[in-house]
Amino acid sequence: MNLLSSILLGILQGLTEFLPVSSSGHLVLAQYFFGLKASNDIVLEVFLHLGTLVAVLIYYRKTLWELTRSLFVFGDTVDNSANRHNRTLVLYLVLATLATGLVYYLFGDLFESFFAKPLLVALMLAVTGFIVFASDFMKSNSIPASEMGVVRSVIIGIIQGIAIIPGISRSGSTIAGALFTGVRRQDAAKFSFLLSIPAIVAANLANLSELTQLTGSKLVNYTSGAIAACLVAYLVISFLMRLIQTARLKYFAYYCWLVALFSVVYILSDKV
Repeated sequence: MNLLSSILLGILQGLTEFLPVSSSGHLVLAQYFFGLKASNDIVLEVFLHLGTLVAVLIYYRKTLWELTRSLFVFGDTVDNSANRHNRTLVLYLVLATLATGLVYYLFGDLFESFFAKPLLVALMLAVTGFIVFASDFMKSNSIPASEMGVVRSVIIGIIQGIAIIPGISRSGSTIAGALFTGVRRQDAAKFSFLLSIPAIVAANLANLSELTQLTGSKLVNYTSGAIAACLVAYLVISFLMRLIQTARLKYFAYYCWLVALFSVVYILSDKV
């Protein structure tokens, strides 16, 4: 993987990680189209996800500070109600993360094997299109994330676990899952983005031994890709927040279907 390819894939990662179009699916298909089949490794994706993780940390830095602070502030204070709601939100994030971890423990090896199957990835991208399209037709909900309850948080966590499958958008499926269970639009997106933080950190911890073995030009190339992913992802987050609130995600469904159709035709013709 040369420097230019890493940066281009980083830009692609930044564009697609939070847009409901499956960043992992795009990476698999892009590498297939560019003839980089041998580079379909988890380590590269982990590096690019690191870039998008930094973008989330910067964008939600105030929220993360408030959530962390609430864990250490108790008693009768002016902000007691807000702190209580923040602690509840942290609990739901933990429960959702545990649910994701359970799905990964049971099916992780199977799901990761799909990274070597671009045709299946293209079909999963079409599934993402249907999920995103349906989410726009959900009525406006009123349940804030801090009051979603245990069942909703676990459901969203399970959905995030299933989204390990390349082609299934993590952000699109978790946002849709939150909307389907009654969480209001703005909170659905916020919960999805915050939930991505422990998932990305866990992915890096699971591959820590491989990351520490990277040296020389490969490390420089992967790091450059991560920086590109971070810069682009930060710009994308605020844009997506506006679209979610106005229920205009269906345009991404059209895009997913178009890419899926093109990919299926290309892959099948390439095998003939």
